Amino acid sequence: MHNVSEQKLIALDHAHVWHPYSAMGSGQPVYPVVSATGVRLTLADGRELIDGMSSWWCAIHGYNHPVMNHALRAQMENMAHVMFGGLTHPPAVELAQQLVSLTPASLQTVFFADSGSVAVEVAMKMAIQYWHAKGQPGKQHFATLRHGYHGDTFAAMSVCDPVTGMHTLFSDVLTRQFFVDTPQCRFGEPCTDAHIAPLAKTLEAEHQHIAALILEPVVQGAGGMRFYSADYLKKAHALCHEHGVLLIFDEIATGFGRTGKLFACEHANIAPDILCLGKALTGGYLTLAATLTSNNVAETISTGKPGLFMHGPTFMANPLACAAGLASLQLLRDTPWQQNVQRIAHGLEAGLAPCRAFESVADVRVLGAIGVVELHHPVEMETLQPRFVDAGVWVRPFGKLIYLMPPFIINEDDLATLTRAVTSIVADLS
Repeated sequence: MHNVSEQKLIALDHAHVWHPYSAMGSGQPVYPVVSATGVRLTLADGRELIDGMSSWWCAIHGYNHPVMNHALRAQMENMAHVMFGGLTHPPAVELAQQLVSLTPASLQTVFFADSGSVAVEVAMKMAIQYWHAKGQPGKQHFATLRHGYHGDTFAAMSVCDPVTGMHTLFSDVLTRQFFVDTPQCRFGEPCTDAHIAPLAKTLEAEHQHIAALILEPVVQGAGGMRFYSADYLKKAHALCHEHGVLLIFDEIATGFGRTGKLFACEHANIAPDILCLGKALTGGYLTLAATLTSNNVAETISTGKPGLFMHGPTFMANPLACAAGLASLQLLRDTPWQQNVQRIAHGLEAGLAPCRAFESVADVRVLGAIGVVELHHPVEMETLQPRFVDAGVWVRPFGKLIYLMPPFIINEDDLATLTRAVTSIVADLS
């Protein structure tokens, strides 16, 4: 297949390969990547693109990193995979220990899964099983925020925004959850009683039916790239405790430094009962996710009926993926990631600031290594994507949003090229 021409490769792709959020036979452009190093993707036609997306936010160390490559080669010599039922192995145990040491102190147990969506499914099942073991089987629903996104599997879809989300087609078959208005207090601002009132009202009225509140702390990702007050998290945490509702933080997109803190919950200095991690966990090398919880939740589930947690992925704790996770965490420790994220934040703020003057732009916002240009109207992907490619950058807008989440290793020149491309193309839209 490596010797197939670019045209033949694209033709075969269009004929047989179904891409995310796409239609077969649509003819939408796809760009064959033949290699990737650092922050650059090399296309089959020889063009190089500066990656502004970190491959959907996971390749925080860039591509083809020698430390990551070495770790995977070394693990491959021992074993690529072994079942996790009844067996264990050093990479999984060590990675679990490191995740426990890095996350809030109350989180002491780790359940490994294959993807972020599955980590959310696991978290939701944990919450339901917890209350069942506590003799409250009626607590089988969830409270969540509008404009949230938690994945594409069935339970995860049920807590994605039912109106603006991507899953309205399935609304009649999804479990009905309790949706709360999106926080109107922006990041850095206080959260007033009026801001928290919709959540307070929902939990007070429905807590007997609610197993947990699930939300993306500080940053709502694919549901709208909204940044909201860390103070809201503090108040939400207190309300959950008051009403006997577990708190689940979905940090699949925000974990491992993206917001400027190692985990976004650190902005509020609070701990959830259950924490979902994924994406950057392996530095973008292999799919792996983790759901962490407290000893209290784990022991309650384990001592209640049926006496075990009812989930077990075939590729759970895959040794190669765990080795990638260990190498990625080592790279974070060995590099000044906080300074890099701060440097990226300054570059994004300076580079995207001119967009504020354009008529087509509703808002420009930056938090950590996340830069967002929100437009008044949705973009046309079919026309916009090729323009970014022609500009030498990989940026994939969605809805009304053009956003950047570059790898932490990006330098000032490449970051400036990214922001110039965004600013130029947004200027033309105006």
